[in-house]
Amino acid sequence: MAAELHLDPTIDLVEVADADSAARLRFLGSPTVRVDGRDVEPGASERYEFVLSCRVYRTERGLAGQPDEAWIRHALTESAT
Repeated sequence: MAAELHLDPTIDLVEVADADSAARLRFLGSPTVRVDGRDVEPGASERYEFVLSCRVYRTERGLAGQPDEAWIRHALTESAT
């Protein structure tokens, strides 16, 4: 995806080891994908349930275990402009 957008993003993996870390990092569950520090899921900035658990995403196709590709594409495109 990044190649077709002509981007070369840096990917940082962050280990969230405990509930205190989840709260400090404003972690909404795993996996969490952020671009420039902002969660790719629309409306995620309004959530305050920071947890050390699996994350489920509500997409147009139903529930999913990962963010919608369109959200990531949009976040990367916005970041590049």
